[in-house]
Amino acid sequence: MRTAPKFRRATPIRRFALAFAAFAGFAGFAEFAAFASFALMPLRAAAEVSDPQDTAQLEALAKSEAALQFPKLTERQRFLVGPIEAHLQHERCSRPIRPVVASPQHMKDRVMIELRCQDEKPWHIYVPVRIVGTSPVAVAAHAIIAGTLIKASDLKTEEHDISELPLGFLDDPSIAIGLTAARPIAGGAYLTNQQLVAAKAVQRGQSVTLIADAGGMSVRMAGRALSDGLMNQRVRVQNLSSGKIVEGIARSEQVVEIILQ
Repeated sequence: MRTAPKFRRATPIRRFALAFAAFAGFAGFAEFAAFASFALMPLRAAAEVSDPQDTAQLEALAKSEAALQFPKLTERQRFLVGPIEAHLQHERCSRPIRPVVASPQHMKDRVMIELRCQDEKPWHIYVPVRIVGTSPVAVAAHAIIAGTLIKASDLKTEEHDISELPLGFLDDPSIAIGLTAARPIAGGAYLTNQQLVAAKAVQRGQSVTLIADAGGMSVRMAGRALSDGLMNQRVRVQNLSSGKIVEGIARSEQVVEIILQ
C-alpha cells in the first residue's frame, strides 16, 4: 500500500518565488542567476536559529564592501542596503565573515555582495546594495487650507531619497512663497507644483491701471477687471474712459497691459 507523501517545509519552487519577489528589478540576468542558485538552497526556519547572526553587522559588511566598488559618494548620495529577509537568518559565525562581490559586472549604481561564513556548517547570503540620491524638498509645516497664500512659516525643508519624492516636488521652499494653495495640503506633505498656483494679480471687479504702447509711448488709463487673472495671464478688462471691453495681460498687481489688435 502506498503511503501518503510527507510535506516539506518549503518546496524549491516556493523558495525560488520568495527569492524572486525580493530580488525582482534589482539586477540583470547574470546577477539574478547567481542569486537564484542561492535562493534554492535549503533554508532553516527562524525559530530553529538559537543564536542568529546580527543583521546590522551583515548590512555594515555589505555596505563597506560596496563602498570599495564605487567612487566616493557626494553629499547628496548614500548607500541603501538590503533588505535582508528574516527567513534568511543563520547561526552566528564564529569566524570573520568574508564579503565578496557576487558579480564583477555590477551596474553603475548597484552591486550584489555575497557574505560568506566558513564555519563547520558554512553558509552564505546575498545582500543587494545600491546608491540612492537625496534632495532637499519643501514640506508643509502644518495643514494648509486651499486658497492660502503660502508664507515662509508654512514650510520647512527636509532631505529625502529622490526615489521617494513625487513628480514636481519643490527642492527650494522659496519657490512656493507667494503662491496660493490650489487644494488642501496635509501637514508633513511634500509640496509639488501641481498643488500651487500663482497669486492673483487682479480680481474681477477690481480697479486696475491699463497700459498700452501707442507708437513707442506708454499710455495709462483707468480700467476695471472683468475676470480674475494670474500673473502673465490674459484677462478681460473695461476701459472706463471709452467703455470699450478689451483683452490684456496681468503684468503685476492691479496693472494690465492692453493687447492692441
